[in-house]
Amino acid sequence: MKAKTLFYCTECGNETPKWAGKCPACGAWNTIVEQPQAAKTAGKGASRPAGGGTVRRARPVTELEADEEIRFSTGMRELDRVLGGGAVKGSLVLVGGAPGIGKSTLMLQICESLCRENKVLYVSGEESEHQLKLRARRLDVQSERLFVISETSLGDVLESVAAETPDVLIVDSIQTLYSDALESPAGSVSQVKDCTMALMQLAKGQGITVFVIGHVNKEGSIAGPKVLEHMVDCVLYFEGDQHTAYRILRAAKNRFGATNEIGVFEMRDSGLQEVENPSEMLLSGRPEDAPGTCVTCVMEGARPVLAEIQALAVSSPAGNPRRTSNGFDYNRFAMLLAVLEKRGGLKVSACDAYLNIIGGLSLDEPAADLAAVIALASSYLDRPVPADLVAIGEVGLTGELRSVSQLGQRISEVRRLGFTQCLIPSRRTGELAAPEGLRLIPVRNIGEAIRAALRPSG
Repeated sequence: MKAKTLFYCTECGNETPKWAGKCPACGAWNTIVEQPQAAKTAGKGASRPAGGGTVRRARPVTELEADEEIRFSTGMRELDRVLGGGAVKGSLVLVGGAPGIGKSTLMLQICESLCRENKVLYVSGEESEHQLKLRARRLDVQSERLFVISETSLGDVLESVAAETPDVLIVDSIQTLYSDALESPAGSVSQVKDCTMALMQLAKGQGITVFVIGHVNKEGSIAGPKVLEHMVDCVLYFEGDQHTAYRILRAAKNRFGATNEIGVFEMRDSGLQEVENPSEMLLSGRPEDAPGTCVTCVMEGARPVLAEIQALAVSSPAGNPRRTSNGFDYNRFAMLLAVLEKRGGLKVSACDAYLNIIGGLSLDEPAADLAAVIALASSYLDRPVPADLVAIGEVGLTGELRSVSQLGQRISEVRRLGFTQCLIPSRRTGELAAPEGLRLIPVRNIGEAIRAALRPSG
């Protein structure tokens, strides 16, 4: 008998009976893949217990217990911050990132502190137990309450969990795990979904905190169906350039906390080191008296972070100037260039324009607009921005400056790091009390901002 197959969309997880070039659910192109259909082990109605079994019934919401979730620290303040205050008992956390970025190092490194009050089982499908021992020795992880096993079979992993009864389970990685009930290879859509579902039932049924490592594909999303991210409680992305020492951990989804927090780490020979003050890290090595650079302050969750924006505008010999942005939304970058030319009077349409955020940070809030405009104008006019100046504000299509949220907290961070001047939208000037030693410069539009930031010296 020929085995039945189904077609899955790797972007949204939608199932279809036949292949199509475009997913009918999410509209993505070339994301439909064929996978064998899992055989049903029971007939219709088999999920209902027979012969007097206990049937779970719905209860009024007023009768449900309202105990708060039980949190515990992972031993890394930066990771606890991103998780919303610590790991939650019985939660399923997915940690994604490019190969070699430091996911396995982070998970093994927190085992030392987790084992002080918990029993941890580390399952690796990519390294042997000998390799795990060598890496644990390098990271100084020597707890007797840490148990490791090199296994890829889901059934054997569940048996190990039943035998060891750990409080925390770490699986490295979900793409190497496979279930014997399916004929498809490990890492396929059906295998990833089935194994993740089994781990979710394990976490919810037995109260085990499960960390699952997942690789990302070339588009930057978790390899496997998009529905995988909907199944777990928390999705963390580990970002950074493998050729630089700094790594940024951010939450893409968190059922127990905010999703706009970030954690910053530095990769060293002895493992990952927490960076408690990312602003100093992002501003280290900043050039002095160099045109095309400006500092802004963005909010990453509850934490204000100062970031350096660098811009380069050069005359273009081609008829179609080039536009490139790194860490800044490209469409917003193009909009700011148009506003700068129309409202600022600078002929940037005839220039190749480049924008870069130093340190691998991605700025996705409008508060960085003003600093980007000033950096572009500084490069175009070849005038440096004062080293002690920070620019904060959203730019509208008419060139006006709009106020941003939590401005008081931002300027406090600006002063704490030694800056003495801050460009802000004029609308909020009367509501703020400037910290001692910081001069607030209110501006109404980008023309005033450029004149204030790039005024001739002397």
